[in-house]
Amino acid sequence: MAQSWADLPLGRVIRLRDAALDAVELSLRPLPADAPAVLVYHPRPARTTAELVSAVLTELERAAVQLLPAWLPGAEPLDGPAGAGVAAVRALAVELAATTGHFGPFLADLAERALRGSGAGTARFAPEVRAAELAKVLAASYGRGGAAIVVEVPADLDQAAQRVLGAACEWLAAHGGFGVWLTGAPLPSAERIETVRFPLPEHLVEVVAQTPPTPAPVVPPTGVVTYPPVEGRPDPNSAAEKALEAALAKVAWAVGRIWNRRFEAYPHYIIDLQWRAERCAVEIDGPEHRGPRKFEHDRRRDVLLQLDGFAVLRFTNNQVMTELDQVLSHLERYIRNKRDDAHKE
Repeated sequence: MAQSWADLPLGRVIRLRDAALDAVELSLRPLPADAPAVLVYHPRPARTTAELVSAVLTELERAAVQLLPAWLPGAEPLDGPAGAGVAAVRALAVELAATTGHFGPFLADLAERALRGSGAGTARFAPEVRAAELAKVLAASYGRGGAAIVVEVPADLDQAAQRVLGAACEWLAAHGGFGVWLTGAPLPSAERIETVRFPLPEHLVEVVAQTPPTPAPVVPPTGVVTYPPVEGRPDPNSAAEKALEAALAKVAWAVGRIWNRRFEAYPHYIIDLQWRAERCAVEIDGPEHRGPRKFEHDRRRDVLLQLDGFAVLRFTNNQVMTELDQVLSHLERYIRNKRDDAHKE
């Protein structure tokens, strides 16, 4: 039985016992201190192992692109998809590879694609190279020593699809060094896979015991990899968080904001956006927040925040994306009022 995330193996395929996907995802936000970098993959149908492996590698590459500059120190001030910016980011990547054991050409191509925001990617490299390098890049993004993929096994796979999924998982573990941890439906074609009990964090034990699992409609589309935000940055999975940060970066009153940082008094909770001095916590809610376990988790965190003197302001993804001016106005009024009150004291 695994007592902590550190007990779950890398470089192998295992099945997590008693691990509903929503509980796993709640456990990963924030990423536990003893966990590797953990991503979640929702498989799409594939006819062959090679096809599925290619699809997973493409998704992992997309994640790595979105996570720059977390894995490439010094890249943050570089902008512009051409000219000096591309040359500089490639040089940074080659320099990093020389000191870390990364494969320089792969890292340079990946860094260039991240800066350009498009392009052919790294498909010119062998799948084995892509898998091994992406595992290193993803681990480095979170300052971890390895990477794992939680794979949610669909309930409706026929025997051929089960064999393809099982073989692809074993390939990723063998060639990328990923821990591949299965949840969801059984995978009869992989009966030899060890089952390990999921180390549910203590603060979620009561939430999971008292609430039903999240219904299927809030699960992302098949073929998608999701992953925790890097602390201090907007969530790359969230278009709303990225759009809000782009707007906040242009206004002076937003100084002091912190994205996706642990709640200091209760570090097993994370706050989407906060202004600590003004005791303002902002939550940007997507459809997954309607699930019963996520709702209860949020409720408990909000109570603790309020007891610690925070106001909790909630906006939906849709509000941010379609009513951004109103959201900014609301935040500005609140922050300015708190600062005015502080000056009067």
